[in-house]
Parts: sequence; C-alpha cells; structure tokens
Amino acid sequence: MLACYHYIELNPVRAQLVDHPTDYPWSSFRFNAEGEETELITQHEQYVRLGLTEDDRLRHYRSLFESHLEAGVLDEIRSSTNGNYVLANERFKQEIGDMLNRRMAPGKPGRPVTERLN
Repeated sequence: MLACYHYIELNPVRAQLVDHPTDYPWSSFRFNAEGEETELITQHEQYVRLGLTEDDRLRHYRSLFESHLEAGVLDEIRSSTNGNYVLANERFKQEIGDMLNRRMAPGKPGRPVTERLN
C-alpha cells in the first residue's frame, strides 16, 4: 500500500509538472509528510502504523521518498492500474476473483486453442 502512495505522490514529478511532490497542489504529500491539516484526507491504516506519534509517522513517510521504487514494483503498479486489475498477492486475487466471478489478472493473449477434428 505504501508503495502505491509513493507511486501516486511522485506521478506529478515524473510528469515534470513539479520538482517535488510538495509543490503539486492536489497532492496528499503535504498532509502525509508535513502534517498539513485537511478534512479531505483520512489516514489509512498502513499510514497510521508508520509510528506511534504524528511526528514519527511524518518522519517515516518522508523517508519513503529518500529512495526510488524498485523497477519491478513500479511495473507491477502500472500493469495493474493500466489493466484495471487488483494489485495484491495471489491468494487475495483468487479470493476476490471467486467472489466476483471475474478474472483478477491478465489472460493469455490470442484466441483460445480449440481441438482439431480429424
């Protein structure tokens, strides 16, 4: 979940709209990393677990941005987002797929293989 925060907060930076997520007016970075007050954002459980105090959470959240997202994580987030698929472990994908009777990951490309009649 925090990798998704990292990905989203850096989208305006990657798009070269701003130099830092703080500079983007619609970013939650100022709330999550600097403690700016807003009624528009509710702290996520994963965010709350970053620390016992607000100062701890702010510091830990800022530290997430001291390194880049790993290429594999970035690709996984992009693939899930672009394909409109669940970003989760395989067990959770299976459970959600069973509940919704829907595929939760991309299928194999091309036409299905059919048996040939001789």
